[in-house]
Amino acid sequence: MTYTKKRRSHQSGRKFNAKRTTGGRRRARRNKSGKETIHPSKFVKEAVVSEQQEYKSENTFGDFNVVLLLKKNIARKKFTAPSPIQDKAIPQGLKGNDVIGIANTGTGKTIAFALPVLNRLMINRKSHVIIMAPTRELAQQILEEFKDLTKGGSLYHALLIGGSSMHLQLKDLKRKPRIIIGTPGRIQDHIKRKSLDLRGFDTVVLDEVDRMLDMGFVKDMRSILGKLSRKRQSFFFSATMDPKVRELINEFSNNPVMISVKTGDTCDSVEQNIVKYKNNSDKIEKLHELLISNKKNKVLIFDATKRGVDRLSRDLNKRGFMSDAIHGNKSQRQREKALARFKANQVTILVATDVAARGIDVPDITHVINYSTPQSYDDYVHRIGRAGRAGRIGYALTFVPLH
Repeated sequence: MTYTKKRRSHQSGRKFNAKRTTGGRRRARRNKSGKETIHPSKFVKEAVVSEQQEYKSENTFGDFNVVLLLKKNIARKKFTAPSPIQDKAIPQGLKGNDVIGIANTGTGKTIAFALPVLNRLMINRKSHVIIMAPTRELAQQILEEFKDLTKGGSLYHALLIGGSSMHLQLKDLKRKPRIIIGTPGRIQDHIKRKSLDLRGFDTVVLDEVDRMLDMGFVKDMRSILGKLSRKRQSFFFSATMDPKVRELINEFSNNPVMISVKTGDTCDSVEQNIVKYKNNSDKIEKLHELLISNKKNKVLIFDATKRGVDRLSRDLNKRGFMSDAIHGNKSQRQREKALARFKANQVTILVATDVAARGIDVPDITHVINYSTPQSYDDYVHRIGRAGRAGRIGYALTFVPLH
């Protein structure tokens, strides 16, 4: 599963019988189920490794004018030079400006909004923040970062996500937390139950705005944003700035500062190819061959259904692989446990559905395998972008039936 740069296209072409084609993307056609018809040639592409100059930050973390507790926790985490999005967004956020950040996933966006938001809360005890993310996993990751930065402080928080105890969430909300982190659907549930009143919230963060729009949260997001204090500071972070994203931001921001540090499509650093199979029996055998070729890899496998994910994970475990499954029917505790095991290399294969995998941030994933083809090409790009991070080459393989 690991190839050198020069040999890669030759070996993968011989092994998987892939044919390269050229040409632009055709207008998307969809079948009766709404799934976009994607030509297999779209799944074949060599990785593009561009020589990038090392970024020289204008600031150090020590330069940022934040309260002493934040300075101590930054020093404890041994942060020195900020990433491009942090270097440009943090000073604007500390000035009180609305910020739009356009950056690839895995570039340090959480710290880019966490420092100015937490500094605002610590200076002004009447200030409250609500942070929206597309998935439970991403919301949990944001909370962990916030808890780490506020260690030794006394800021109450509530995590409002599906799949976890509503009773515990209601208990947390009774403490009048100044930090609310959650998914739009569950936040809206609490608003309807009147267990959450947002009129005093003067700070808002929308992380991965484009993904939340793709997932159909637009009505919930508009409703929630409309209930916040009119005088507020807003942070919007997204990997793209398409018309839908721009329209939402324009409606709910005030003279925002636009910061774009995106360096190209995430999938540019991913070597992409196809695996052709005859039938289901041949399909699982081909997957077995791929996985056994190098067990040191960390692999994220996508399947279409929750039942399929569970079945595939069980089959792989029976074959001697270390695998776990994650999907929407799993409890929050089960999902957290599976993700923690994957991060700690206790399992090297995670099988997931699209929705469950959104928000997963595991920087050392080497391979993404599309055991079932994605619903759309945009979903494909988002899937494979989880490999090839931090300047590494990643690999993406898509299973395609022989006709």
